[in-house]
Amino acid sequence: MKIAVDAMGGDFAPEAIVEGVVMAAKELSDEVTIVLVGKQPVIEDLLNKTSYKASNIEVVHAEDVVEMGEHPTKALSQKPNSSIGVGFKLLRDKQIDAFCGAGNTGAMHVGALFSVRAIEGVQRPCIAGFVPQIAGDYAVMLDIGANADCKPEMLDQFGLIGSIYAQYTFGIDKPRVALMNIGEEEGKGSLVAQATYQLLKNNRRINFVGNIEGKDMFLNKADVIVTDGFTGNILFKMGESLYDMTKALGISHDFIDKTNYESVGGSPIVGVNGNVIIAHGISSPLAIKNMLFLAKKQVESNAYLKIAQALS
Repeated sequence: MKIAVDAMGGDFAPEAIVEGVVMAAKELSDEVTIVLVGKQPVIEDLLNKTSYKASNIEVVHAEDVVEMGEHPTKALSQKPNSSIGVGFKLLRDKQIDAFCGAGNTGAMHVGALFSVRAIEGVQRPCIAGFVPQIAGDYAVMLDIGANADCKPEMLDQFGLIGSIYAQYTFGIDKPRVALMNIGEEEGKGSLVAQATYQLLKNNRRINFVGNIEGKDMFLNKADVIVTDGFTGNILFKMGESLYDMTKALGISHDFIDKTNYESVGGSPIVGVNGNVIIAHGISSPLAIKNMLFLAKKQVESNAYLKIAQALS
């Protein structure tokens, strides 16, 4: 198995990326190779400083870097030899099994759509976030930012592909799918939410359990939470803020620790023909390490292939 990482992407790249990769490499089995994509002299200099000499880290040179503020589509077309561009070429050509990055989120998303492309039948690939549950597990929430405006048919499909992802990546039998809404009753919400409810209710391929409210997000009422990218992004980032607030107040708890973005490390793009994981721009070495473990689990699950089979 080969998992590639954009070594140049992120606010603290390449130092934090290389450090996180070394941390992961020390714990992963010899069957997993991590490929650092970026400016080879810089990466090798950082690797030499760590004194880590194991053979499960490789370096692939990429001359350019897509900066955080650049327009995603223009940057990828103008910089085909960027670390993101080269990473997606490797994924497209099946030289790697997953590509991860903490750089320009838009470029990662556009790169996935133009290289490995959307699975046939998927209306809009989405970004999934992992919401910690008070019982100790995680719920998959999608979308958390790729699609701010969604039609009911798209949200219904999020329920299906999210259910398949949860089933195979986390081993959940018949994942409970819920719609985020402003009330539990069937008739609540906007016209889009009401129409989506009916589609999910009549979707025999999922285990739909009805509406949940924002107050239910952490209470183990669903394994898959369906929402549009606008609402999902707000909820997800609000959830992440719990860790920073409680830390500032001197409060510590195992559940609160799981709301820290570092605990999972990344968010997969669900609905494309490959394993693509996006990390926070502020990613620390610990976040990069945990993202790589998520990537390994996702590769082993073959979730994107299961989604393609379900929609074929």
